[in-house]
Amino acid sequence: MLSRFIITAIVLVIVFTAMILIPLIKNPVWWIHDFPQDIQDEYFKTHERIPSAFFSKTVLLKKCLGLLIALAMLVALISWIGARSFSEAFMVSYGLWLIVDWYDCFILDWVFFARIKAIRLPGTEHMDRAYHQKKYHFIRSLWGMLIGLFPCLLGAALYTLFI
Repeated sequence: MLSRFIITAIVLVIVFTAMILIPLIKNPVWWIHDFPQDIQDEYFKTHERIPSAFFSKTVLLKKCLGLLIALAMLVALISWIGARSFSEAFMVSYGLWLIVDWYDCFILDWVFFARIKAIRLPGTEHMDRAYHQKKYHFIRSLWGMLIGLFPCLLGAALYTLFI
């Protein structure tokens, strides 16, 4: 079970990286709701304002769709890893969630987001200090840990219901 968990975590990190970086490089504005507020404000000084508030319809739709996809993937991965109970299923799914959440914060946000100029919003390329906001990304990671409890608990419950 441990080897399948490790393999799954590695594959998830690779897939997550592709899902984030490819669209971000092609069109950074797609992820504008995940940029710090000062970067958004600078961008909107010279560009048309689009919905970027967390509770806007566009952002909620993206986040809910992401959570549904995550839920489906978690149930499938719990099954492949071979959890034998609700608690194992939850630990597997939340463990995978945490690995991706922490990777997103500490590697993607703190390293790539801060340093790769190609993923900066047009007109904000000069804002080096704003792109290096570790506290902003860390707090968002904490929220991600909290939000992750729900799909992981639901995924574990669905899995145990059908095994």
